[in-house]
Amino acid sequence: MEEVKTLADKLRNNVSKVILGADDTVDFILTAILAGGHVLIEDQPGTGKTMLAKAFAKSMNGDFKRVQFTPDLLPSDITGLSIYNQKSQEFVLSKGPVFTNVLLADEINRATPRTQSALLEAMEERQVTIDGDTMKLAVPFLVIATENPLETIGTYPLPEAQLDRFLMKLDMGKSTKQHELDVIERYIGESPLESLEAVCDMNELVAAQGKISQIFVHQAVREYIVNIVFALRENSRIQTGVSTRGILAMVRSAQAYAAMSGRNYVEPDDVKKLAPRIFGHRIITLGNSNYKKNYELVNEVVDTVKVPVENWEN
Repeated sequence: MEEVKTLADKLRNNVSKVILGADDTVDFILTAILAGGHVLIEDQPGTGKTMLAKAFAKSMNGDFKRVQFTPDLLPSDITGLSIYNQKSQEFVLSKGPVFTNVLLADEINRATPRTQSALLEAMEERQVTIDGDTMKLAVPFLVIATENPLETIGTYPLPEAQLDRFLMKLDMGKSTKQHELDVIERYIGESPLESLEAVCDMNELVAAQGKISQIFVHQAVREYIVNIVFALRENSRIQTGVSTRGILAMVRSAQAYAAMSGRNYVEPDDVKKLAPRIFGHRIITLGNSNYKKNYELVNEVVDTVKVPVENWEN
């Protein structure tokens, strides 16, 4: 898995020229990209969410489109629509921004649920249906969405089905005084994003994604994942637990995370570290909840599940 690790290192180092103090977040996004999944980043406005998404898009040298989600955005503004051409007297397809490699859905929870749901088919099946015609999307196709916390004015909660299609939900991490000083130093002149260059192409990325399924997952690790999921489903504070899609998301992500570390096998620690990022947005708790509370609850439940001890390489 040295090729995967080398690619991940190149992307990580390149993004770090623009984004400071968010090393874990960068690693988790890399994991999601290699696993072929979509990422949702939630944090306060002005914390660098959009800048992070742009840095990844430029680093991968793929087609990139950005949609600024607003309350008046329509589903056709994302997927496209057929427009009647009076000169040729026929309908002509005008493709929307979803026809790209990397789609930045900026402030996705400022649009209405109807518009948010326009991404469902694209995210799950990598295709779009317009006026009865189904068209495949580019390979790879990745959605990096940002959202402000629900307490922010003018936001709509994402539908459960939409949330479940995001492989991970992340935040930008905690900031320190030194981190803020480093940001000033880095950005006091020209923005480093302007001069950021690509370090890989889409073919390299697709090849790396193809290697992820070769990572070995020991039977004991598989049982560990399922035990965590059932512990979440049976927890008295959780109304809706993790779906089967969530289990598969964990397996795929753990494989990608292991490959990034240069290993050809998954360890329980990979699962433990990924669990809140993959399961946190998939559970619905009783009473008021938010992402950070769900994150903490998942960690609490994971700590109650016995960690297997085996030789993970075979």
